[in-house]
Amino acid sequence: MTKSSNLYVGMDVHKESIDIALAEEAGRQEVRHYGSIGGDLAALDQAVRKLQATGKTLHFVYEAGPCGYVIYRHLAAKGLACVVVAPSMIPKRSGDRVKTDRRDAEMLARLHRAGELSAVYVPRPDDEATSVFEIREMLRWGIISQTSRHRVLRESH
Repeated sequence: MTKSSNLYVGMDVHKESIDIALAEEAGRQEVRHYGSIGGDLAALDQAVRKLQATGKTLHFVYEAGPCGYVIYRHLAAKGLACVVVAPSMIPKRSGDRVKTDRRDAEMLARLHRAGELSAVYVPRPDDEATSVFEIREMLRWGIISQTSRHRVLRESH
């Protein structure tokens, strides 16, 4: 029996915690829940070290959200593959309304393994800071409306 060379790591990220699920490439085995860790980078580093000890190539994925791109940049700086996906672009089964952190992490790992997720653009840190600052100022001075802020963000990249 040969071992899979790829391991897909789905993460449901929150400020205080990260739920992790794993999907092995070989044989399309069932996705398994790895566990829940603290929401800080030290806890993530510890989990990454344990996963790297398996000798497999790691492919991380998580949903874009209020926690930003810190995890993406942290993993990319370590030379690890990471994808950030838009929650609105994740395929969902009709009637599947039960939403838990564990199920979200498992779904991300499964869909990433299947190649069904599209990555979002991750801005450079200086672009992100400038864009947010500029938009806040434009909103403050009434140059743009609250509803057009998304359009301004899209056009700035």
